[in-house]
Amino acid sequence: MMETVNKEVLATDQDAKEVVANLVALKNEIRKVIVGQEEAIDQLLITFLAGGHALLEGVPGLAKTLMIRSLAEAIDLKFRRIQFTPDLMPSDIIGTEILEEDHTTGKRIFKFNKGSLFANIILADEINRTSPKTQSALLEAMQEFSVTYAGTTYHLERPFFILATQNPIEQAGTFPLPEAQLDRFLLYIRIDYPSVEEERSILESTTGTRAAEIQKVISGARILRAQKLVREVHISPELIDQVNQLIRMTRPGEAAVKVVKDFVRWGAGPRAGQAMILTAKARALLHGNYSVTRDDLRHVALPVLRHRVLMNFKAEADGITPDDVTKQLVAKIFG
Repeated sequence: MMETVNKEVLATDQDAKEVVANLVALKNEIRKVIVGQEEAIDQLLITFLAGGHALLEGVPGLAKTLMIRSLAEAIDLKFRRIQFTPDLMPSDIIGTEILEEDHTTGKRIFKFNKGSLFANIILADEINRTSPKTQSALLEAMQEFSVTYAGTTYHLERPFFILATQNPIEQAGTFPLPEAQLDRFLLYIRIDYPSVEEERSILESTTGTRAAEIQKVISGARILRAQKLVREVHISPELIDQVNQLIRMTRPGEAAVKVVKDFVRWGAGPRAGQAMILTAKARALLHGNYSVTRDDLRHVALPVLRHRVLMNFKAEADGITPDDVTKQLVAKIFG
């Protein structure tokens, strides 16, 4: 009965229908520039709907940065790109105090000069190329949506998203993200090579004289409204129990299934379950549905868990990845 009522409330809500229409328009704007990568685009939009942050990983030349920039151009929000380098300091992104003279009194005062982090959409390009000290400067912003400098807390304007990229093949001069920071990313999105047809289309469309123009199709206020609607999407108690079971099955122990016992060092925490339900709700809304299905949960399981399940040395030696483990567990729980 609850599911029926919930569906009726959302289905008759004109605002919800407008949000879905905005999301379709947003996706179409991104498609003007990005060929293929449908799953990655969906996962980016899910991140926005769920109000979280995303880490995109892929080899150079797969349009990670372009995808994020195109998304930002289609949204009427303030966008900043931060190029992470080994010499980048926390003050470069958070901000710093500068000494200024008050022309009316002649007195000198310290004024906080806000850094690049004070925007709505932050592209943290090649985040693993900067030092752990600078990486950790993002932690408070990602979790609390605020930054603290010299004992004063400055709140960041909502909506606020950090979309980070990293290159998986060049390890020289990089600093792997610590587990605590990885856990702050709602989704870990993998960008794969395009298909033959997609790559040919890329070659044809990007080497001529015509350039696609992206229009702003959604506002920050509409994004905030969409985030509230996501939390109204229904999920059955049965599916919540199955998510709970899946997350707990990732943890090694005496009762663990063989693949987890053999290859997993640390399993996912409760935040993974929260992320899985929230992103499944976002995916349902993105596809115009107002109730979560098992298919929604299957689609978000890998990007939710691949950075929250830590493998042991045996797994690394045998080439077993978190995705391999997650796929087996998802098959056991959701069929």
